[in-house]
Amino acid sequence: MASLNIVRDSLGLLSTRVVKMQGDVRGDLYNVGQQLLQIQELTGQSQQRVQELRASLEAKQSDIQSSVAPQSASPTMNVPSGTTTTPPSTTPPRAGTTTTPAPAGGAGTPGPNQLFQLSLEQLRRGSPGAARTGLQTLLQQYPSSDLVPDAQFYLGEAYKQEGNAAGADSAYAAVVSGFPTSPRAPTALYKRALGMEEKGNIVGARGLLNDLVSRYPRSDEAALAKERLRTLK
Repeated sequence: MASLNIVRDSLGLLSTRVVKMQGDVRGDLYNVGQQLLQIQELTGQSQQRVQELRASLEAKQSDIQSSVAPQSASPTMNVPSGTTTTPPSTTPPRAGTTTTPAPAGGAGTPGPNQLFQLSLEQLRRGSPGAARTGLQTLLQQYPSSDLVPDAQFYLGEAYKQEGNAAGADSAYAAVVSGFPTSPRAPTALYKRALGMEEKGNIVGARGLLNDLVSRYPRSDEAALAKERLRTLK
């Protein structure tokens, strides 16, 4: 009996220690989660700051090009009276020759980062039409820019703010199909599902939510999609 009492006391102490350890682990996990949230917020701020700096650099480069362009034009020469000048040739190039195309943006033309920043500002101010025009210009003039997935996503946001559900759905679908590895893809897919639900297309919404969970299982949107599937009727 004495031995059993000793074992029971030892088990009681061990159980107390396990409970305390579980509490410590939960506290540590909570602290880690808070730190991760802070890191994510700081990362988002850094990305926004980098985007602003890129737009500022493009603006300065555009100003420099604008000031240099008039100076780089051919100077006029005083031609003495009685002399003749040969006009520039207007003969079209021969077959087989190539000409160098002009760049997408000329002097004074906003770059992709400028267009993106200006469009976001217009969207935040409640001017979706102006934002849509800027984003469409970015997509047309700079199709190879790394901002294209983001621009396509916010084009959907502009359409949505305008009340154009079909345009928003089409823009979100272009993000998912054209840039499936972009961080914007799961968000765009989730927004498409919400749009389907708003229109009363429950079957379509369920299909998109299941597709989201299947294709992007580790995304935050996948967790939202799972919760939405439980309540969607």
